[in-house]
Amino acid sequence: MGSLTGRWRIVEMDLSDQEAIDLVEPGFIEFAGDGTGEFGFIAVRGWMDWRSTERDGRPLVEFSWDGDDEGDEASGRGWAALGEDGALTGHLFFHLGDDSGFRATPFTGADTRDGR
Repeated sequence: MGSLTGRWRIVEMDLSDQEAIDLVEPGFIEFAGDGTGEFGFIAVRGWMDWRSTERDGRPLVEFSWDGDDEGDEASGRGWAALGEDGALTGHLFFHLGDDSGFRATPFTGADTRDGR
């Protein structure tokens, strides 16, 4: 499972361009080794409870989450899988709301807003 743990930079979403994804901070999704994690994009912030499995022999996580969207409570579920190219592909679902596919790559220092 170690190959999915860590911080990933959200570089694509079905419903938003990169400028929107990075509205508040660079978009990210992060999986901690203890089965928790968090993500942030646009004005959404979520905290996850994830479980690992495999799909087609590749690492996959499925998660539930709760958080906020522009200060309003939000929750949902999602999944992320490691692709052959080393990137994550996944999908986030908002309870009774929108959903969006996403793609993420390993986070680097160059991905921070001020370059640090």
